[in-house]
Amino acid sequence: MRRIIVFDDAGGRLAPLTDLRPSFDVRTGALTTLERVRRVLDGQVIGLWVPESLRVLARLTHAEPVNATIGGSGVALIYNGRCPVPPEGLGSLREGEALIEPGTGELVAACLDAGRALDAAAGRVPASVTARRELPAPSLLARPWHLRRYRDAAIRIDLELLALPERRTPDEPSPAQELFEAGVAGVTLTPGAAEPLRLGGAALTVHKAARVYPGAILDLERGPIVIDEGAIVRPGAILIGPVYIGPHSTILERATIRQNTAIGPWCKVNGEVGGTIFQGYANKAHDGYLGDSWVGEWVNLGAGTTNSNLLNTYEEIIAVASPGMSNERTGETFLGATIGDHVKTAIGTRLMTGCVLHTGGMFATTAPVSGATPPFAWSTDAGLRRYRLDKFLAVARAMMHRRNIEPSAAYLERLTALHASAI
Repeated sequence: MRRIIVFDDAGGRLAPLTDLRPSFDVRTGALTTLERVRRVLDGQVIGLWVPESLRVLARLTHAEPVNATIGGSGVALIYNGRCPVPPEGLGSLREGEALIEPGTGELVAACLDAGRALDAAAGRVPASVTARRELPAPSLLARPWHLRRYRDAAIRIDLELLALPERRTPDEPSPAQELFEAGVAGVTLTPGAAEPLRLGGAALTVHKAARVYPGAILDLERGPIVIDEGAIVRPGAILIGPVYIGPHSTILERATIRQNTAIGPWCKVNGEVGGTIFQGYANKAHDGYLGDSWVGEWVNLGAGTTNSNLLNTYEEIIAVASPGMSNERTGETFLGATIGDHVKTAIGTRLMTGCVLHTGGMFATTAPVSGATPPFAWSTDAGLRRYRLDKFLAVARAMMHRRNIEPSAAYLERLTALHASAI
């Protein structure tokens, strides 16, 4: 079996995506990059390397050794966690060979002795690389908006993986169990009630512990739908594939979830949502449009929060990754908001095209939110100031307690460190 070491080299400027998690733990499709790598490469992950600031958090969330020397000798595939979609050529790599990002020369993957992983994690191409293959196109995330570049391919791969019986655990149903026949097999329905309406012939995968209510519409004309364990799709909701609804997430009444949307675990979603990835544990429980966006954990979007994902001129969107950085071309015509962890918006908040809301922001302004906002921004019509740490932590704890989660000491320390370093 192939041995794999996944590393986060802290390359690019990916905040707020990576403020509270390594790059490989970002949900880049229906799955995180690490979950996708495990399944696509069909190997054993024997180690992880992360920046020192994330070492303790990563050890709390992963069983594999983190920032530890791998015992014994032997060759391993060393894989960059900023690469959401495994590129062609991985399977044919021989010892000493590496795949290189075009233009930057950064390491994407290499077949090397496992002991060289530290060099890769430090952002260096190990000296033991004897042959370099430059990839034909970029494959690494370097800015928050690069998620949009790889989103559709990642979701397509993930939905295929999640629908395959051999890729699912024994207690999960096979696709044959989930197809509509005389009713909705594997889906909880009120006895005697009309079944949800199914349109189109793409694959439908519904976990046996999920609930899809009468009056829901599952549109499979453009792509598959996967509804995972414990998820709930309420009456009148419309899902237009390809779509993923993660464990224990709820799609509320009359919501419209458009194609290429992936909603992580324990989210509550309403309104019109398209082309958006929810990392997990976030609420958008009311009307409002959210398109071509990424939403971090512990986000709450107030009623009527709406974003723009297209310029009136239909031109390429220009964005800035962090306060103080220069504007950059994104290569995207459709690009919404990047919303960091613990961001909150008031009712009626407007988010402008390509904006980046950094971790911990609170927004209650009548003017639209645009550009890149500082971490822990407290933004009202009276101006912008820093969110008080004690108040921020109290709100964070309160929201997490609503999901029966107690933040660890390491998590609180990381939030405190981020607050101290905020501009």
